[in-house]
Amino acid sequence: MKKFGLLPRLVVALVLGILIGKFGGPLIIRILATFNGIFGNFLGFVIPLIIVGFVAPGIGDLGKSAGKLLGITTLIAYVSTLAAGTLAYFSGTTVLPHFIKNGIQLHDTTNPEDALLTALFHIDMPPVMGVMTALLMAFILGIGIAIVKGDTLKKGMHEFQEIVEKLIANVVIPLLPIHIMGIFANMTHAGRIATIMSVFAKVFVMIICLHIIIIVVQFFIAGTFGGANPFRLIRNMVPAYLTAIGTQSSAATIPVTLSCAKKNGVSDGIADFVVPLCATIHLSGSTITLTSCSMAVMLLHGMPMEFGKMFGFIMMLGITMVAAPGVPGGAVMAALGILDSMLGFTPELQTLMIALYLAQDSFGTACNVTGDAAIAVLVNKIAGYSLRKEAVAAPDTKLA
Repeated sequence: MKKFGLLPRLVVALVLGILIGKFGGPLIIRILATFNGIFGNFLGFVIPLIIVGFVAPGIGDLGKSAGKLLGITTLIAYVSTLAAGTLAYFSGTTVLPHFIKNGIQLHDTTNPEDALLTALFHIDMPPVMGVMTALLMAFILGIGIAIVKGDTLKKGMHEFQEIVEKLIANVVIPLLPIHIMGIFANMTHAGRIATIMSVFAKVFVMIICLHIIIIVVQFFIAGTFGGANPFRLIRNMVPAYLTAIGTQSSAATIPVTLSCAKKNGVSDGIADFVVPLCATIHLSGSTITLTSCSMAVMLLHGMPMEFGKMFGFIMMLGITMVAAPGVPGGAVMAALGILDSMLGFTPELQTLMIALYLAQDSFGTACNVTGDAAIAVLVNKIAGYSLRKEAVAAPDTKLA
C-alpha cells in the first residue's frame, strides 16, 4: 500500500477538527487544546535546534565549492528570492485587505461562548537559547566552517543536522495533523472556522497566481539574456514541475530538473553545478508562500504590516531558506524562528502558518525547481557558454 501522504492526512485532520469542534463536547476540545499546548511548547524548544542544525552546515557547505560561479549563482538565487518576496508583499497589500477584515473577524469575543477553550494543564519547555542567539550562533559557526575548512566541526554539525532532520521527519511532522486538528476544533467551537476556510481558499488562489507570474518573469529574463524563447524554456520544464508536485521535494526532483535544464540547452557542467546548488539555496516559490501566508495571518489578527518590517523578514527568509530541511513542510519549519523573532508570531499563529503553507507545499516546490533552471540559463550565459541549438532553434510561434 502506498504511504498515506502528509497532505491527505492534513485534510483528514482538518475535517475531523471541524466535526469535533461542531459536535464534540468541551472536554474533548480541552484535551486537544492540552496536546496543542504541549506540542507548541515542544516546537518552541526545537526551533533553536533547527536553526543551528540547518543554517550552520548549510552556510558552511557553500565554502566547499568556492569560486566565481558559486558567488554568481548564490547572488542570483538570493536576488530572485528577494524579488519573489517583494512581489508577494505588494500583491498581498493590494489584494488581501479586500477579503480579510483587519482583525475584526477573529477578535470579536464579546460572547463568552465564542472564546477559545483553554488547556487542562501546561508543561513548560524552555528552549536552550533564544531565536536570535541561535541565528547568530548558526551564522558564526557556518561562516567559521567555510573559512577554516576543518573537517571535525563540519562533520559534527552534519551529524547534528541529521539528528534534527530525524526529529522533524519522525516526530514533528507526524504530530502536525493532530496539532492542526486541535486548532481547528477549537476555532470551530469559537465560531471562527468559516472565516478561516474562506481566507485559506482565497490566499491559495493568490499564491498560485504569484507562482505563475514569478516563473514567467524568471524565464523572460533568462530567455532574453540567454537568447532563447522563454515560453519554449518554460514548456521544457513541465516534467520537473509535475514531478515536484508529486514529491514535494526539490532534492528528490534534481534528476528531472537536470534533464529539463539540459534540454533547454544549458551545458552539462553548468547544469550539474547550478541545479543541485539551487535546490538548496533558491526557494522563490516557498518565499512567496511564506510571505503571503504570514501577511494573511497578520491581517486576521490585526497586526501591522509595514514594508520595512516585512522586507527585513523577506531578507532574513532568503538566508534562512538555506536551512530548509528536505522534508515536506521543511521551509516553514526553518522559518518558524524568524516568524517568532521578527513578526511576533505566537504558537497559535505559527500553527495557522503551518496549515496554510502545507496546503500548497507541492506547488511552492514546483515553482522553486522551475526557477532553478532559469538561473542555470543565466549562469550558463555568464560563464561564456551559448545555449545548445535545441533550445533556441525554431521558436514555437504558438507559445511565443
